[in-house]
Amino acid sequence: MLDVMYFAWVRERIGLPKERVETQAATVMDLVDELRGREERYAAAFADLSALKVAVDQELAEFDAPLKGVREVAFFPPMTGG
Repeated sequence: MLDVMYFAWVRERIGLPKERVETQAATVMDLVDELRGREERYAAAFADLSALKVAVDQELAEFDAPLKGVREVAFFPPMTGG
């Protein structure tokens, strides 16, 4: 089981702040593909990966990051300074 967390507009599109996911995904990208296949709201949230960042166990990661032993994945838009 994996905790998947969504922030900002990702959470708004999916309609959940977090969920527990049963997955066989080997990488973050595999997880994204599984989520996209669930429902249209997930497909919309993950339509443009260049507009998303990912953290694996609270560390910034790339979409090719392995998920073996990971407990938490978070998706969020890039932070902008001001």
